[in-house]
Parts: sequence; C-alpha cells; structure tokens
Amino acid sequence: MDTLKDSGSRKPEAGSRKPEAGPTFGLSPEWLLSGGEPFVDGLVLSHPEQLERLARVCAEAVPSAVLAGDPCFDRMLAARPYRDRFRRAWGVRRGQRLVVLNSTWNPEGFFGSGGGQDVLPALLPRLAAELPADDYRLAAVLHPNIWYGHGPGQIRAWLDRARRDGLTLIDPVHEWRQALLAADLVLGDFGAVSYYAAALGTPVLLAADGAGVLDPEAPLAEFVRRAPRLDPRAPLLPQVERGISAPRPDPALAGFVTSEPGRSAGLLRRHFYALMDLPEPSGPASLEPLPLPPYHPGRVTSPLHVRTRVEERDIVVERSTGHPAGAAGDAHLAVHEETRHPGDLDVADVILRDGSADDPRLGGPGAWTAEVLRLHPHCSTAVYVTGPDTCLVRSRGRHGTFHLSADTGAEADADPAAYASAFHVWLAYGGTVPERGLVLRLHGAGGVHPFRVEAGN
Repeated sequence: MDTLKDSGSRKPEAGSRKPEAGPTFGLSPEWLLSGGEPFVDGLVLSHPEQLERLARVCAEAVPSAVLAGDPCFDRMLAARPYRDRFRRAWGVRRGQRLVVLNSTWNPEGFFGSGGGQDVLPALLPRLAAELPADDYRLAAVLHPNIWYGHGPGQIRAWLDRARRDGLTLIDPVHEWRQALLAADLVLGDFGAVSYYAAALGTPVLLAADGAGVLDPEAPLAEFVRRAPRLDPRAPLLPQVERGISAPRPDPALAGFVTSEPGRSAGLLRRHFYALMDLPEPSGPASLEPLPLPPYHPGRVTSPLHVRTRVEERDIVVERSTGHPAGAAGDAHLAVHEETRHPGDLDVADVILRDGSADDPRLGGPGAWTAEVLRLHPHCSTAVYVTGPDTCLVRSRGRHGTFHLSADTGAEADADPAAYASAFHVWLAYGGTVPERGLVLRLHGAGGVHPFRVEAGN
C-alpha cells in the first residue's frame, strides 16, 4: 500500500467537548478505554501538544498514541498551487472575492439549533443584499453531521432563499478542502474548518465562538479567543472588507494543526505495516491529490436591484438582491426567468436566462428574446446568456439583436448579465451601435471590464 486517503470528514480536533460539556471529545477515558484498557491499536495524533494533554486526562491510552501528522492538512498543502483552478470551478471571476461560511455540528455552532438565537438564518439574506453580487461569491461548508442529522432535503429547503440569492452549498465530504483553498475569507465558528483556514493563512471572522464548549487548554480554544469577530448586527460589507484586508492569521496559533507537515503519509503507512507485522514497501508513501471539483458557476434567480452611472462609454454597475445602503445612480430591476415569483417578471426592466444557444426547447436566443418582450410589455431588455463571457440581447424599440462578449485581449472577466445591464442603461441614455460595433467599459466586479457590442440580425 503506497497511497493513503483521508476520510474526508473533519477530525475531532482533540479540543471540542460534547454538546453537554465536560469530557474532551476524543481524548477522554470514555472515548478511549474499555474495562480500563485501550481498545485501539493506534490513536493517531497530529501534534505533541495533544499527546501532552492525553497524558494528563487519560494516561492509560498514551502507549497506543501515534504522532503521525494530519493527512487532511497535507492534502491541502499539496493542492495550494491549484487555488486558481478551484476558484474557477466555483465560478469566481477575476477580481471577485469568495466568502465561505462554515459551521460545525454543535448546537452552539454557526448553523446551530438555538432557535431565534441562530446567527446564520438572518445573516444570509443580509449578506446577499449588502455584498455586491459581482464583487462577491458566497458558499457554505456545513459539517457532514449537519447534513446527515437533518437530511439533505431539509438543509436545501432551509437554505432555499440563500441558494436563489447565489449561495453555493459545498459538498461536505469531497469539496470543503478545495473551498478553503479558494476562499478569500471564512465566516465561521469554533470548528476545525476555521482552524484549518487560519493554518492556510486565510482570514477568518468568527460568528459563533462556542463559549463553554471547547477545552480551554486546547490550541483551538486559544485561536477562538484571539480570532476577530463578526458583529451580525452591524453593516456587513465594511466588516467583510476589513476581514479580507486584515493581516493574515497568526501562524503560531495554527501551527498546532500538525507537527509533521507533508509527512503524514509515510508516518501512517509505517504504523499500519507495523501493526500487520509486514515489511513496508520501499517506494514513497503518498496521499491521493484533491480532485478538481465540477464546475459550479454562481447563479442568482432572485431579482437583482441594479444601480448604474453612465459617463460616455464607461458604465458603473452594482447589483445585489437588496437595496444596499449608500448605493447611488439610476436603478433598474433585472430578473431571471426562473424566479420563484412570476409576478417579478411583470415589473422587471431586464429579464434574463442562461443556457445553451442551441437548446431546442427555447428556440434559440433570438426567438427566446423576442418571445420575452412579447410576453412582458414592461420589460425593456431581454438577455440570453450563452456562455461564461457572452450573451445575446434584444432591446424594445431597437431593430434586431446585439451580441455582447468580453473584449478579447483585455482583462475582462465579468458576468455577461452585468454587461447586459450596462448596455441596457447605455441605450437608455441614447447610445447607438455603429455597424462595425463598439467597446463599452463596465466598472465593477473588482475592476474595469471592456466588452464588445456587435449588432446582429
């Protein structure tokens, strides 16, 4: 055996207590002894600090302890060069920031069971409303026990509004490590994922500190005491911006994740073969690399409130699911055709959808845009997004269609629907498209994004 694979679930962290408080999860006699004797052949610890605490709370288990590092963390370390690939897998565009919300499975966690005291339910719609949609992507990593305890259907039902607002739910077993590597900020709690994020150098804001839940002597508890907090009652955008720009987490606090970075595969294999009383293979031990997740582009089907400012061919665009404080400029409403409430389409200025240009159900982008303007008299602009950087637009009162695409050779990387909103307001200000086409400049999504407009048939 020369390849090892970690289980994919979070380690107990040897620092959490059970929900009713008291013994330390994973290091107390009731977890490790049967009839006063250890019942495991090897208790794998990632750092000597855990061994020291084990000696204090359950000395009988010390002979079975094995210091073998952390294979889960080692897989993340090996995958760090592929951060940009992971970001693209979740549709994070150049200039966007990925905010990952993380919750452990304790009732005191971010996604807990404290009824009206829970932070996450009230926080999610505010994050979508206050953080500009083109500047931020939101994703959530929920501990597997949350999914298994409530069931996937219930979790998705509870988070349905957030998902329509653009939240991506991360696979709790196979993709959470890649999400941490891709993240610009983690909004979390006292679980191991927040600690892993800090160990990777990712900024962390704690929304739940688990007071009274952690072993006060554990390094995780010290990390929680010193980590910056998120104030859920204060405006969120300034806190998120400060969190991203703040100095990286103190590496000394996160250094207790493992005392053997990059060496867990060899240490574990050595122990396993010793248990089997077999000679260890001569080749190097290795861990299975983290896979590239499937493509999960951001998708918002809730109505988007759009603010714009036009200066000749430069258009500033800010989109969100709410009316962010301080937003200024001309306003219009952009609604996805798959909105939950059909009445939204009756008041939309821009109606959009995304899909393949040759989808036979829709008759093609040209036919679909014409049908939308016919069905919805209030709508001024119909937008069919055909790819990651292209869309087809039909505007009421204008002949034919327009093809919008990111300007090749420029650092353009914005949502084509944002290009369409910019084009919509530019036309409203009297813009005309010459036969040879033209280039407009979208200001937003972390920078300036030139896009080309060409007249169609």
